[in-house]
Amino acid sequence: MTDPTDPGTLPEGTKEKLVRTKERWAEEGRLLTGTTADPERDRLPPGQRLVTDWPVLDLGIQPEVTEAAARLDIDGLVENPLSLSWAELQALPQETRHNDIHCVTQWSRYDNDWRGLSVTDLLARARPKAEAAFVTMESHDGYTTNLPLADLDRPENLLATHWEGHRITRQHGGPLRLVVPHLYLWKSPKWIRRITLIAQDRPGFWEVRGYHDRGDPWLEQRYSE
Repeated sequence: MTDPTDPGTLPEGTKEKLVRTKERWAEEGRLLTGTTADPERDRLPPGQRLVTDWPVLDLGIQPEVTEAAARLDIDGLVENPLSLSWAELQALPQETRHNDIHCVTQWSRYDNDWRGLSVTDLLARARPKAEAAFVTMESHDGYTTNLPLADLDRPENLLATHWEGHRITRQHGGPLRLVVPHLYLWKSPKWIRRITLIAQDRPGFWEVRGYHDRGDPWLEQRYSE
């Protein structure tokens, strides 16, 4: 049995060769240009290339999450823990976002249209405690990642159910995935299941394998220093 709460654990079904390749990228500093950019001036982050499709990247697992199984928990250091079923999520106000996305594997895609749930609204419902400073996030496939709470609680972030007018497909993280457009896309987990607010930072799956703790594309924070 694997332990999805342990970021060092490889979830069952993971393509180990793929993971090792990505670890080597971090060890070698692959794709690094050694430059930075200003998101107010430079739309394309350093070292990125534009694509018009949407590449599929995962751990080799694409869980089939039915509507009956789909839910979102927000727990940890909150005054009002939430455990929302798919029906309850769908009953909440739906919002749209338009943004660019950037993957650490070097591709960027401009002008994506999303629909879903406001992250800031959900966090406001959960009411973070004063000592909450970070979050860990867990997906249905066992994937985990972490963020400073300040990076999650931003108005442009969305728990997305739709992309370009259609439900997000299973391969891209449907029925529910996070979109945090100002950071590399590994910080936007597919098939998201749980957001836990914590006081101290706790690295996730890629972060313990040589990837940067925050992942700002314009600062080229691909890998740990």
